[in-house]
Amino acid sequence: MTTRTSLAGLRVATLSTAVLAASSASAAVITGKLTNNEGEAIAGAIVRLSDVQNGLSESVYTGADGGYVLETDLKGELRLRFRAHYFEDFEEQVVLGSADSALEKNIRMVALETDRQISESLAASYHFNELPFDTEEDQPFTREKFQLECLSCHQLGNPFTRTVRPAESWRQTVQRMHAYMGAVGITEKDKRRAEIFAEGFDGKPTDMRPEFPFDPALTHTKVYEYQLPSSGVPHDAYVHSDNGLVYTVDQFADGMYVTDLDTKETRFVPHPEQDMPLGGIFTVLGVPPAMNKVNVRHGPHSLAEGPDGKLYTTNSYSASIGVFNAETNQWEEKIPLPGNAPYPHTIRVDKEGILWFSVVGTEQIGRLDPKTQEVTLITLPEPRPVAITPAVLTYGVAVSSLDGSIWYSRLWGNRIGRIDPETLEVTEIESPVFGPRRLRFAEDGILWQTGYGHGEIARIDTRTMDIKVYEMPEFSPDARPGPYSLNIAPSTGDVWINETMTDHIYRFDPKAEEFVAYPAPLRGTYTRDVTFTDEGWACMTNNPIPVQALEEFTGVLMCLDPNYRN
Repeated sequence: MTTRTSLAGLRVATLSTAVLAASSASAAVITGKLTNNEGEAIAGAIVRLSDVQNGLSESVYTGADGGYVLETDLKGELRLRFRAHYFEDFEEQVVLGSADSALEKNIRMVALETDRQISESLAASYHFNELPFDTEEDQPFTREKFQLECLSCHQLGNPFTRTVRPAESWRQTVQRMHAYMGAVGITEKDKRRAEIFAEGFDGKPTDMRPEFPFDPALTHTKVYEYQLPSSGVPHDAYVHSDNGLVYTVDQFADGMYVTDLDTKETRFVPHPEQDMPLGGIFTVLGVPPAMNKVNVRHGPHSLAEGPDGKLYTTNSYSASIGVFNAETNQWEEKIPLPGNAPYPHTIRVDKEGILWFSVVGTEQIGRLDPKTQEVTLITLPEPRPVAITPAVLTYGVAVSSLDGSIWYSRLWGNRIGRIDPETLEVTEIESPVFGPRRLRFAEDGILWQTGYGHGEIARIDTRTMDIKVYEMPEFSPDARPGPYSLNIAPSTGDVWINETMTDHIYRFDPKAEEFVAYPAPLRGTYTRDVTFTDEGWACMTNNPIPVQALEEFTGVLMCLDPNYRN
């Protein structure tokens, strides 16, 4: 049984000035209030303090009365920026010295006036929705099919991708994207897709005017950002259960970032060559250059902690599982996959310490016993693409907290499946949400899943197969979010959702059935996977492809503390 609940709106409430209580004496503090030209409070604005030299930022949100309190350990010459929807950014340099430093900054924000100014301030989603999509469900270029295929790796509609180009130029891009999935040449449908891009991205300002209601949860939230220097595609992040450090694999920088949230220091450990050429297994297999333009050898993509405390990574380009020793901070010898299976993708660990992972290139699920290093590849049912590209992308993997069964998703095949961990028997069903991306089990045994094409999440009771689908909030009609991944906070049971098109991070309360949307500090936000600290921080990378599409042009590890000043 499937039921659907529309949550197009967000909780809207007021908040008293009681949250602006006395600040801790252990940190410097900046306080103030944001208003418009008429002196009215601006709620939900982002106040961001940055140590540019060290690549560190801290942000808070203004309350219902426009007030804010930002406590910080950052010192020296810093950059303070104020950002609110439909207002010009205000920025200035400030100096903070000793721990008892205090500044008061009351800012009167200037409203954006022209259509061009407003358009440039809006997230990619509101430009993407200007494309002239097909309107009939059985047509090839509907909005959800475009979102499913063309937004899987990139934003479309940010300043980097919405540049005005003729259809011929777009054809080259479409052909290159399809080549990555094994398609050769250019078809009439490819030409039509290119024409849609050329027609929609015409340089005119968007007419969309999204509305962003204020949520009081913002006032209790602080966002920390740690730049990952020289990053390529910093993909999944993971908080180690023993040392509390955050490990981030970078697919295009070919290595591991290690971040200490206490000292705010990050170091990079490159993956050794290990006899793998540039281009990885694709070069070994003789794949044409049009399909293999990334100059990496291994391309670590996802990671999980094994029972030995080591981190096991899906090395997408070297068709292997990487092994990173968290004690020595060194990579160990990789574990090759049988048959040169290209592009292992998402990896998870079960209660027995067995690692399970998806393989996009061969549409399989892999099983790895880290003790014996034995790898088994499980072939899945025949692919059934639901869009244009002839692939299904076997994608997410989750381990049931009830019976240890393995569940997986097939993004472009619109299927989810179950594998018996003992017999390896496979069962597949139609996905309850269009475009199943990543999925996770909560401790109570409920399976949560993102639906990328329609901007939904699904709650699945795998014992009864009762299903409830929740529409994610939309701030403008038909501008559906792109939910990428999710994870369940162990301390609260809340579902945290990564998103790729609206410059927001989302949290869903399953008991109240309510979403909270957190505006991201940077435009171009594209987050990948959520991991949690012992304190309850939700951490994730922020990295569109290419990383230059992100404001400030550098990949970021971002952590949200939802209990700041509670």
